[in-house]
Amino acid sequence: MPALYIGNMAKHVNLMKLCVGAEGPDELEAWQQRRYGDAPAQHVTRMWPKREDALLAGGSIYWVFKGTMLARQRLIGLEERIGADGIRRCALMLERDLVRVAAVPRRPFQGWRYLEPGDAPPDLPKDRAHDDALPARLAAELAEMGLR
Repeated sequence: MPALYIGNMAKHVNLMKLCVGAEGPDELEAWQQRRYGDAPAQHVTRMWPKREDALLAGGSIYWVFKGTMLARQRLIGLEERIGADGIRRCALMLERDLVRVAAVPRRPFQGWRYLEPGDAPPDLPKDRAHDDALPARLAAELAEMGLR
């Protein structure tokens, strides 16, 4: 499906994914640095996104750590990977820059979900990027009030 265009700007869509194995953004960033060095980071998933054009029109993957969305990485490409089992998979190619976002609680889910731009949390200012996240319960109450 092609990206939708509004004026000169393509309407993008994002992905939301649980980050398993990392306690928070700093740990994910360190793991990606060890694994990929200065090359783009990758996340391999079994399913190929149906909204590829919209994802690549400016979308990001928003990472959820222990029930709280805390960071995002810009999607820069999708590449095919064939596993040792012969199954086709999708490598989500990611910018190395991990951008911290306002903490938003998320219930557990499997795989990834599409996240519309209007539902995505705002980026934190650079000087607040390493602030501790709010406790999940407090973040949930603030989000319920429309505050992030």
